[in-house]
Amino acid sequence: MLFIVLGAIIFIATLFISNVDAIRKFLPTLRVVGIALALLGFVTSCFKQIDAGFIGVKVLFGKVQSDILESGLHVINPLLDIKSLDVRTQNYTMSGIHDEGDKAGDDAIRILTADGLEVTIDLTVLFKVVPSDAPKILNETGLDYNTKIIRPITRTAIRDNAVYYDAVALYSSRRDEFQNRIYKTIEKSFRDRGIILEQLLVRNITLPASVKASIESKINAEQDAQKMQFVLQKEKQEAERKRVEAQGIADYQRIISTGLTDKQLQYETIKANLELAKSPNAKVIIMGKGNTPVILDGK
Repeated sequence: MLFIVLGAIIFIATLFISNVDAIRKFLPTLRVVGIALALLGFVTSCFKQIDAGFIGVKVLFGKVQSDILESGLHVINPLLDIKSLDVRTQNYTMSGIHDEGDKAGDDAIRILTADGLEVTIDLTVLFKVVPSDAPKILNETGLDYNTKIIRPITRTAIRDNAVYYDAVALYSSRRDEFQNRIYKTIEKSFRDRGIILEQLLVRNITLPASVKASIESKINAEQDAQKMQFVLQKEKQEAERKRVEAQGIADYQRIISTGLTDKQLQYETIKANLELAKSPNAKVIIMGKGNTPVILDGK
């Protein structure tokens, strides 16, 4: 388009300066250059390449056309202005960490919960443009749909839904429920504007310092209680083990005391003495009146 306009300007200019003697001899050359530029612009404007992952929207004299150009090489009207829109998955991050989000500085979302506490949320939105709705987006919103649709709708939906949750529940037990709730709200608003919401990632929820300290104290107390229960359970198991051991010893002693007689003990003593007599070591066995003999080493 630029070459066409430039060539036309040069050609028209030669028509008005034909009476100037100083440049009259250059007029044929200038006219040829103007025509050549216009032809070059016309030829190059007839071909348009749309990169992979993008969609081309036709604009003719400011009016957006309803049909679109898929990725690839196309032959088009040279007067058309083609706007490329990204139809791949995109992300928009709002974070309290400097330069981590799409907007410079602290861009975290600050909300008020049901119990009146201020909570800070870091969030990432994954979305993509519906190709067939690209002309609608360009006509109604423009190419800066990140700042006109994604950001304001997301922040508003989070603030509107946060009022149904307490700060502690939002941080712990009902976090998934909160994320699903705002997903449904945002998904509908995006769909009405030609954008698909793929995923909503609540990356971080920061509680006030006092609430965070209270939660940490509660968690520590619960851990201490669980530790004490473990110690008590271990002591009970040890006491049970000792009881069983003592019961076993008592049962053994009862069995021994009731099952052994004097004659049985005398018989066992004789057997032991016989084994000692068979030993190659020299020894002297003195048998007394008692049940236990006295053994003297003969060495």
